[in-house]
Amino acid sequence: MTASTLTIRDNLKDTYSDVYTPEALAALSALALFNKPIKKVMAARMQRRAERQRLKERITFLDPESSIPGTRIRVQDARDGNFEGAVIPPDLQRQWIQGTGPAAKPNAPVESSIRNVAYALLSGADGWMFDGEDALGQITTMSLDNQRNLKLAIHRDPLFLKVAEQVAGEMNTWARGFLGRETITDWQKQLDFTTKIFRARGLHLDDRHIRDADGVAMAASIVDLTLYVTNNYQALQQAGSSVVLYLPKIQKASEAALWNEMLTALEHHLGMAKGTIKVYVLVEQLEATYQLMEIRAALSRHFVGFNTGRWDYINSVSDAMAWDSSFINPNIEAITMTYGYMRNYEDRVRRAVNTPDRNGNYALWQGGMEPNIPVGSSEGVAASMKKAVAGAEREQREGASGKWVAHWKMVHIVRPVWEKVGAANQLGREFPRLTYTPADADGLIQLEPAPRDIRGARNLLSVALQYGNAFGQGMQAAALKAADFFGNDDILYLMEDMATGEIRLSILWEWLHKGATLTESDPATGVQAGDTFTESLYRRLLDEEYDKLLKASSKDVFDSSKTTTLPIARAIADTYILSAVKPPWFIDLLNINLNNLDLAEASRRISLYMDTLNREGTRITENLDFKPVGQ
Repeated sequence: MTASTLTIRDNLKDTYSDVYTPEALAALSALALFNKPIKKVMAARMQRRAERQRLKERITFLDPESSIPGTRIRVQDARDGNFEGAVIPPDLQRQWIQGTGPAAKPNAPVESSIRNVAYALLSGADGWMFDGEDALGQITTMSLDNQRNLKLAIHRDPLFLKVAEQVAGEMNTWARGFLGRETITDWQKQLDFTTKIFRARGLHLDDRHIRDADGVAMAASIVDLTLYVTNNYQALQQAGSSVVLYLPKIQKASEAALWNEMLTALEHHLGMAKGTIKVYVLVEQLEATYQLMEIRAALSRHFVGFNTGRWDYINSVSDAMAWDSSFINPNIEAITMTYGYMRNYEDRVRRAVNTPDRNGNYALWQGGMEPNIPVGSSEGVAASMKKAVAGAEREQREGASGKWVAHWKMVHIVRPVWEKVGAANQLGREFPRLTYTPADADGLIQLEPAPRDIRGARNLLSVALQYGNAFGQGMQAAALKAADFFGNDDILYLMEDMATGEIRLSILWEWLHKGATLTESDPATGVQAGDTFTESLYRRLLDEEYDKLLKASSKDVFDSSKTTTLPIARAIADTYILSAVKPPWFIDLLNINLNNLDLAEASRRISLYMDTLNREGTRITENLDFKPVGQ
């Protein structure tokens, strides 16, 4: 396949010629052959999901005598560490704090948009995961803006350096007021400190701008991987940096094997040694927790570590157990990393990374996300920062080599937890080897008593509606809190991304369709402890929470959104929660309405998606507005 057989919509090939370079287009064409295998794997996912729900079956461990599809590795060999893994490169040996966020802003000129990258690289974080997935808006051409900004920053373009100097001054002004000291002494030298990392979109998503020779939407994973690596690998290597990616939403070791094939193919095409590209895997799916060693083995010399995220993982557990009427989550606030199935999940990850491969190599464990932002009343900030530091201390004690923060202001608040200990990482710390017993499987879906109440339901609804609204405006990462706390500076905004919106809808779906029992009385609604969460109660809460958003100030809910993206967000949330068939991905319903502000058209697209899902068991993932040049 040649570059000419790829179709790029509108005139983007010309307007983004710095991203769609001849080299990048040639690499995309070389990797386009993976589009069909990815589509086949995603179809198998949907079939597997439907079959489990039809037969009411739980996820199980693999047969130890089987082989990992796409490899020659026996499952038992993977579990025993009998495979070739990676040596951790020098710039990943110490990753106490990684920040995360997109490299672009919606509807912003380059000089404004690229400030995101400057904040990240001047933050003092050991690494920054520039997001192409859950936190990156996808309206208009944001995925390409993201790639452009990263290329400008990595290649030290004069425009980026000009912006970085300005941003450094602003960051020091904040630091003097909040920390009592400056955090940047030499802004140019500081730019070299942070390891650049990129999160590609998962296998389940399609790119909005490119179709293959058959007119099929190109898998977003192919596009993100290829554009980022091809445009930046030489500059990164010349600067002594590794080429590092985060791979999201992997469910099975066979999917990891497919990623490994793509990574190897790109390395071969670009003349890089096999294993040059390093990857972390975000353990965001319940099924992956049953196959951790197998995933490590399948990614071979590319794999450097796992990350234990919270929100996506909770959603995956909810989705995998949608058929089980007895599996009902509590309030989202109760599901911390020490709660039931989350505690067991984290424990399996730390055991997996501390199992050596055949050459004695261990892997890294990057802990979870700190979503707090230190903006609010002095009392609110102090309480939230105390909680954030305590969470970091717990993860460090448990064996994590570092964690994430969602805002640059949190770096110097949380990083001292690891600085005090001083160890570069916790590679090879001793934990019991993984076991694969029925008790282990039970632990991965273990519920524990916790509140399930009207306050929890209001928070779930309010933030989910606000998130859908923010998504439609191009802000896939947004600082949000429930409407009842608007104007209360003691309650801080939290950085929310796609996963946090999705799990809220998922839990509400559980409560409604499984007849959740509420644990607390609520005088305002007349609900008594022991009452069931009914559709009439849900509709009342939806109306009330939506009304609060309509009446909110523009600071919390943009006035312009109240007649455009907010009604669409409500229609999507309502469809998701009421549907007898649980939608597989919240992002699908949001994606098909990107750049659409008309509620009637949104309703048509939502119906099209749900009808297709119910009738054919398939998802609509392509850009419905795709138009090739000249059409």
